[in-house]
Amino acid sequence: MADHLEASVTLPSDPASVSAARGYVVSTLAEWGLSAETDVADTIRLIVSELATNAVQHTLGQSPTFTVDIELHHDEQLRIGVTDSHPRFPKRLPAAVQQDNGRGLVIIRWLTAECGGRLRVRPTREGGKTVSIELPWTVPARAVNTSIQQEP
Repeated sequence: MADHLEASVTLPSDPASVSAARGYVVSTLAEWGLSAETDVADTIRLIVSELATNAVQHTLGQSPTFTVDIELHHDEQLRIGVTDSHPRFPKRLPAAVQQDNGRGLVIIRWLTAECGGRLRVRPTREGGKTVSIELPWTVPARAVNTSIQQEP
């Protein structure tokens, strides 16, 4: 595989885009060798859902689009980032038991840590922010046919 792979998609800040972001990431990672049927793919799917949902819900209409970037470095490190143009950084909200929201960043941080990765939030030059995860690339090596053919 190449030393560095990149993919990116920009979507409207609309609830329907959350599903599109998830699908884009999963299909891209499948092209890069990660089966969509693995536990890791399920975890990444959930993380991307939370990142995209946060970009849609918490920009308060001040970011008309968000961008999902995927990078794979040297078959070792996977980075997925969601960038929006809203300047406010995410913060942990008090989440009462009855609330339906406020736990996204906690979920992302926990899932990322469980996979041996980390969560980062960085400002962009344009005044927005990128919330990204970095995970070790754990795609199992493809099975190599080692059968020995016997002569008749």
